Amino acid sequence: MAARCMPERPCTVLRMGQLGYAAAWELQRRLTERLKRQQGPDVLLLMEHLPVITLGRNARSEHLLTSREQLAAEGIDVEESNRGGDVTFHGPGQLVGYPVLDLGRIRKDVLWYVRTLEEAIIRTLAGCGIEAGRKQGMTGVWVEDGKVAAIGVHISRWVTSHGFALNVDPDLSCFRHIVPCGIANYRVSSLREVLGQPVDGAWLEKQLVHHLGDLLGLTMDWAAPGWLEETDLMERSQPCQSQMY
Repeated sequence: MAARCMPERPCTVLRMGQLGYAAAWELQRRLTERLKRQQGPDVLLLMEHLPVITLGRNARSEHLLTSREQLAAEGIDVEESNRGGDVTFHGPGQLVGYPVLDLGRIRKDVLWYVRTLEEAIIRTLAGCGIEAGRKQGMTGVWVEDGKVAAIGVHISRWVTSHGFALNVDPDLSCFRHIVPCGIANYRVSSLREVLGQPVDGAWLEKQLVHHLGDLLGLTMDWAAPGWLEETDLMERSQPCQSQMY
């Protein structure tokens, strides 16, 4: 992985708590439009989602294994998404990160950006004593044959949206409803499963933010409560207050 980019730019980090997928997508849309107009800083949104299966641009219908009616009965939404990739699940116990960044001022290289997100997660897990890595020809982060982090991004005019989902301690049984990311030959895992014990979510979050800033050449500034309201971006994006992970 190449050294971090220079010069450094500020990036506002927002901890959103638990937020529905549609509300998170609308918030990203507003942030990306502002950034395309060169208004406001780069932003990193951190959150959990309520249970939801998302279908990326390359999603195949046969990779959704359970009917939408049955999913609804179990409290799981299904949402279309403009991110790359196939089908995935989000829910409580995941650390979801949505970087809204102007790559035009960082580095105009989509593959590099995806590999950078992977690298930040790999370095974070190394701090937990977990040896994680990549699999050739696949996107995401793996521990042996278990996928612990999924990545799917969207880039328009070099402004990024969507991002990564790290399985800290989710209900892994929910992945039975899909062929995760269209990959049938490998299983989904979590940090709780790998370590056999809970993970300090606050520490993990801070480490991941640190590594992202270091690799992307960004100064990560944690926003004070009320930042979104002050920037008129919270009209339909009120977060639920809940304990993450």
